[in-house]
Amino acid sequence: MQIYYLMLYFFVYGFLGWCTEVAYATTKQRKFVNRGFLNGPICPIYGVGVTVVVYFLTPYKDNLILLYALSTVLVTVLEGLTGYLMDKIFHHKWWDYTNQPLNIGGYVCLIFSLVWGVACVLIVRVIHPVIHKILTFIPHTLGIVMLAVLEICIFVDLYVTAAGILKLNHQLEAMAKIAAELHEISDKLGENIHEGMMDTMEATEERRKKLEAATAESRKKLEAATEEGRRKLENVTEESRRKLESATEEGRRKLEAATEGSRRKLSEGRTRIGGTADEARQQLQARSEELRKKYEELAGQGGAVSRRLMKAFPRMESRQYKETFNELREKLRLKEKMKRKK
Repeated sequence: MQIYYLMLYFFVYGFLGWCTEVAYATTKQRKFVNRGFLNGPICPIYGVGVTVVVYFLTPYKDNLILLYALSTVLVTVLEGLTGYLMDKIFHHKWWDYTNQPLNIGGYVCLIFSLVWGVACVLIVRVIHPVIHKILTFIPHTLGIVMLAVLEICIFVDLYVTAAGILKLNHQLEAMAKIAAELHEISDKLGENIHEGMMDTMEATEERRKKLEAATAESRKKLEAATEEGRRKLENVTEESRRKLESATEEGRRKLEAATEGSRRKLSEGRTRIGGTADEARQQLQARSEELRKKYEELAGQGGAVSRRLMKAFPRMESRQYKETFNELREKLRLKEKMKRKK
């Protein structure tokens, strides 16, 4: 009979705890929020916590100070242990008291523990006797059937919730990998642009120097030929002068042709370097766009369980993929805001 009643206590106080959390969230956010870890209307931590308190501390209900002290210690240990285990099992921190004074690892807050101590005293001395009296009116056979149905429901709910959390973890892992690759592509694009500019500048400078050297040498040759031609021109006939002028003009044309050829080669070199850099850049940009689309698709694939948990636990944090989780939660908030506007 004792186990029978303990099981009933678990479901009753788990439900009452869920009602308390929902009422608190509704008052604070002005809308309904399912604050339970499970999908159903039950908070297992309340069911376990209050059942443990009434089972172990009822013998001390006449000693108010001792009852309060033991209640405070017991609920602190239970909350801290539950938060730690859920963190290690699911790789998420479900609540966080880090910003509160007198917190222990963010799992418990001693100020809230003092408040819970008062609540436990009230439960043990006032509420629980009434609850127990009501439960005694339930026929034993009916109670067994109810417990069987409720236990099946809670195990199914636990399985669905755990599967949803694992799915969320896989989703976060995939999104984090894509984000890392996008960051790598961004770095490569920057390096590609930098290297392309440096190569172009180096090639341009080298060809400019060659062009200047070739031009200077050709100019010297032309000037020398022109000067020599002038000297000869003074001593030759008119016909010879015309031939010399023709040769001088031909030399000038060759110089211009050589200069123009060098310019074309320089331009072609720039084009080749620029073309190679552009091709690599386009490939990286195409891959980046593909990854961004995949990232957005993953962000929109969140299941109902993960969406509910993000709403139920506003301070929930992912241990392994904190930035990705926060971004996913922000997208959910924006989507909810857009729905409310419509």
